This record gives sequence, structure tokens and C-alpha cells, in this order.
Amino acid sequence: MSVPAAYLGVIIIWSTTPLAIKWSGEGPGFLFGVSGRMLLGAILCLVLLKLMRIEFPWHAQARRTYFAASVAIYGAMVSVYWGVQFIPSGLISVLFGLTPIVTSILSAVWLNERSLSASKLVGMILGLVGLALIFYTGAQLQENALMGIAAVLLSVLLHSGSSVWVKKIGSDIPAMAIVGGGLMLALPLYLITWALWEGHLPSQIPLRAAMSIVYLGIFGSVIGFLLYYYALKRVQASTIALITLITPVTALLLGHYLNGEDIRLLVWLGALSISLGLVIHQWGARLIPETLAKP
Repeated sequence: MSVPAAYLGVIIIWSTTPLAIKWSGEGPGFLFGVSGRMLLGAILCLVLLKLMRIEFPWHAQARRTYFAASVAIYGAMVSVYWGVQFIPSGLISVLFGLTPIVTSILSAVWLNERSLSASKLVGMILGLVGLALIFYTGAQLQENALMGIAAVLLSVLLHSGSSVWVKKIGSDIPAMAIVGGGLMLALPLYLITWALWEGHLPSQIPLRAAMSIVYLGIFGSVIGFLLYYYALKRVQASTIALITLITPVTALLLGHYLNGEDIRLLVWLGALSISLGLVIHQWGARLIPETLAKP
């Protein structure tokens, strides 16, 4: 596979995932949608582990790693699936643009980083400005929109925390095995949650919802992950980071044209502020080289 094809594949999958998440819960319910996605993803992941002969360890450190990964696979996903019921799908991608900034903050606290650059602080401030604009817009949207935005932010926090936790554990386990182990631990939680909350199979599943669940189970949960790591090993990390600048725009446009979602000016301004903050956070050291030492 060519690297540009893998790179383009990640952009397409990440751009379409928010809208597919929203569609997958329309009819059968958001818990059925996310549980069905994870069931398909777990089956496919385990099959690929077998076919690719990837080691799947189960020692103590591996189990801790899988548990840390399951925080994102279960907690972050349940939060975002619940939240997207009340907000435009494109806002998921915009808010997830904050992930590198949140991860940087958690890494400084949890991994005891010794310095914090001025450029990163400027990027964080711009990200907060964009977030404030989106919250202001949420107050003008449908009822519970602010709760939906808060739920997606919780998802960002859990996703970032999971990544930092996995890094802190530091186990030398193949990425696919981490996903497989995380899915195995998260899947029972999904099934229990679905049974307690909804507790019955839907009488019918709209075709669009069914296709979205299958798409997310195959591409959103597994194929996108494989393409991402394939590209990450072959291009600079800064090039991969550009994806988080592209997908908020494409996700907003897809939500607008394919789902009739209203994109207000403040949403665009918030997305621009978050994207600019991410640019400065990632590459601003070339312009703002000062370092603020931790006391």
C-alpha cells in the first residue's frame, strides 16, 4: 500500500466517523449502535491478530495496558455516542481537535515533564477560546446541546488520559494487540450497559443505521487504526498531526451537506481558533522558542 493512499484513507475515515456515529444510533438507540460497532470490531481485530500472527500476551503488564486502553474504547466512546444525540456531528471532530492539547497537559502532570514551552501555552489559550465560542453556540442550539458538548469533552479527556496511561505503563506490546485486548475488556461492559439501559433488541434497524454500524465496526474501529499506524511509521509525526487540522472542516461540511446540519458562524470561528491553537501548539516553537521552566 502506498503511504499517500493510507494517509488519505485516515482522513476519509476520520472525516466520516462523526456522521456515521450519529446515524448509527438513529432508530436502534445509541447504545445498540456503539455495542454493535464494538462487537464487529472485536471479531475483526481478533481474526486479524490470528491471520497476522501477532503476539497477544496476557501477563500482568499486558492486562494493565489493555485496561488502560479500554478506558478510551468504552468510556470515551459511550460519552461521545451519548453526546452526539444533541449536537451536530461535525462538532465531534472539532472538539477532538483539542486532543493533542489535552494530552500535552495530562503528560506534563502524569509523566512529570520538566518544561512547558510558551508556544504550547499560547496554543492552549487559543483552544480554550475556541471552546468558549462553541459552548456559547451550544447555548443557542437545541435543548441539552450544552450537555452534548460536555459529553464529547469528557470523551476527549478519557481518550487522552487513556493514551497517557498506556504510555506510562510502557509495555512493549503490538498496537493491534492493545486494541484487541482493550476491546475484549470493553465489550462485556458494553453488553451489560446496553442490557441495563435498553435491554431489548430493536424491532427494526433502519438501513442507514445498520450500514453505519457495519462501517464503524470495520473501518472506524480497525481499518482506520491500521492505516493510521501504517502511515505514522513512514511519515513524520508533524505530517500526521495535519490530519487533525483537516478533519474538523471536512466533518462539518459532511454534516451540513449530507445531514442538513446548521453550521453557525461562531462554530466556524471556534473551529478556526482550535485549529490555530493546535498549529501553534505543534509547531509554534519555531516562532515562540522560549521555555517556561516548571518550579
